[in-house]
Amino acid sequence: MGNVTDASAALTQGLARFFYAIDPLENSFPDHKQVPDIFVKSWPYFLVFMALENLLLYLEGRPTVRLNDSITSLSHGLIQHCGKLIFRGAESAAYIFIYQKFRLVDLAWDNAVTWYLAALGVDFCYYWVHRASHEVHVLWAQHQVHHSSEDYNVAVGLRQSILQGWCGFIFYLPLAFFIPPAHFLTHQQFSLLFQFWLHTEAVRHLGPLEWIFNTPRHHRVHHGANLYCLDKNYGGVLIIWDRLFGTFAPEKEGEEIVYGLVFNQPSFNPVWLQVNFKYIKLIFYPMHHLGQQLFLLNLLASYN
Repeated sequence: MGNVTDASAALTQGLARFFYAIDPLENSFPDHKQVPDIFVKSWPYFLVFMALENLLLYLEGRPTVRLNDSITSLSHGLIQHCGKLIFRGAESAAYIFIYQKFRLVDLAWDNAVTWYLAALGVDFCYYWVHRASHEVHVLWAQHQVHHSSEDYNVAVGLRQSILQGWCGFIFYLPLAFFIPPAHFLTHQQFSLLFQFWLHTEAVRHLGPLEWIFNTPRHHRVHHGANLYCLDKNYGGVLIIWDRLFGTFAPEKEGEEIVYGLVFNQPSFNPVWLQVNFKYIKLIFYPMHHLGQQLFLLNLLASYN
C-alpha cells in the first residue's frame, strides 16, 4: 500500500510541475549543483500529454496530430538535449561567476520570498529573451525552428534549437547580482515545463486566469502567421509583461490562425530545420564591409 501511495504522490508531483503548482521550499536548493534535471524526469509526462491531447481531439471530432510533424518535434527536443551534453552547462558559468564575485545581496535560499522573487525575475527576463529572439536577426535564426511547424500541439513545445541556451543566457545575467544560481536554474526549468502545455488547441479558454497568466489561447496568437499575430505575446508564465510593454494581442474570434512561419520551410528534416542560419548568409553576400554585416546581424527582423 505504501508503494502505491508513494507512486501516486510522485505522479501528482510530476504533473504539478507543469503548472508551477509546487511547494517552494521543497524545490529550493542551497547549491546549484544540487538542482535536479527536472526536464529529463519529465519526458514520460511529455508523452502522456501528447496522448491525452490526441484523445481529446479525437473525442471532439477534430483532426488529430500528424505523426510526421510530431516525430520532427520530438527529434528537435532530443537534439536540444544532446546540446546540453556538449555544452555541459557552460552557458550558466557566467551567471555563477557573477553571483559568486559581484552579488549585491545574500538572499536566503530557503526563504519563500527568494523563491517568488526568482520566479518573477526569471519570467521577466524570459520575456526579453523571447522578444529579442523574434526581433533580432541572429537570434531569430536559431529560434525560428520552434515556429517551423504548421501544426499547433503539445509536441511543438519540444521543438527547440540546440543553441537556445547560448543565445539567451546573457539576458538573465542581471539576475546574478541578487538571485542565487540554484533558484535561477530551477525556475528556468519550471518555466519551460509550464510553456510545454500551452501549445495546444484542445484548451480553448481559461477565463479570468488569462488576465495574468500565459495560456494556450494567448500562445496560439504568438505562433500564428496572421498579420495581427506577428511579434505578439512573448510572455512565458505571465502575460502581464506583454500587457505592460504593448506586445499583447487577443485571439480574434472568427479568424482562423494559420500556424508556422510567414515563409514556411518545406521539410520535416530536423537537422535541416536547425541550421536556418544559412538564410542570414544569403543576405550577407551583397554586404562587403564588416560594419554592414554586424549591423545586419543585430537588425530587427521584420517577419517570421
